[in-house]
Amino acid sequence: MSSTRLLVTGAGGQLGHLVVSRLLELVPPSQIVATVRNVEAGRSLAARGVEIRIADYTRSETLDAAFAGIGRLLLISSNALGQRVAQHKNVIEAAKRAGVGLLAYTSLLRADGSPLGLAGEHRETEALLRNSGLPFVLLRNGWYTENYTAAVPTALAHGVLIGGAGAGRIASAARADYAAAAAAVLTATENLGGRTFELAGDQSYTLTELAAEITRQSGRQVVYKNLSRADHKAALLGAGLPEPVADLLSDSDAGAAKGALFDDGRQLSTLIGRPTTPLAASITAALKQ
Repeated sequence: MSSTRLLVTGAGGQLGHLVVSRLLELVPPSQIVATVRNVEAGRSLAARGVEIRIADYTRSETLDAAFAGIGRLLLISSNALGQRVAQHKNVIEAAKRAGVGLLAYTSLLRADGSPLGLAGEHRETEALLRNSGLPFVLLRNGWYTENYTAAVPTALAHGVLIGGAGAGRIASAARADYAAAAAAVLTATENLGGRTFELAGDQSYTLTELAAEITRQSGRQVVYKNLSRADHKAALLGAGLPEPVADLLSDSDAGAAKGALFDDGRQLSTLIGRPTTPLAASITAALKQ
């Protein structure tokens, strides 16, 4: 590991930036390469000694140049819904051409059987990896707690937290917890090729319990209102969210009602060597913003 170069794709995004920040605590900056789509997105990381390379999932020629000399690579899944499989295929093929020794991919919790609409493109990407001949690790990430704490200001303004998860339990974790897991795989002393990690928070909660925690910490009454998927999506659209985002969030809550966002295997905390971030701490952080 002392000379293996580690590359994080999508480092201009929230998760990618956190992964690079965690890597900087574990290895020298000279070992880390971060890819971004434009120079500006990588400026803050470059200032910390990280090598920045330009790469676009849709342009194979940029990937070939970016992956040269890389030993281990983290493929952070694209956020271009409907285009992910083609983009991921470009990355996988470029990594194979570059002779990358290990590719870790951020998939979805129990992607092989998940009812979530998001799971389809992840399943297809996992199949591409299995057929690629590349050594790979599947980081099947559960829900980010931030997906729910982003709604705290609106919930406080109206006294209502809306959703469609019913009494389904959600084992989410902070984005930084998933970033720490990715960094742990990239820097592991052993090669973890062939492993699949089902990653979720140690603690689970219902959205009713989430509303109660917001109430407890803020001192302002917030109640949870459960909606049908159609009504939930309509409410999100009414709040100004783009249609694909409203569809994703309403579908995810509907899946949560069926247990799709719950897992009690504690593989995430085992991998990162510490408990995952408690819900209460994430709400505290959200209230401070």
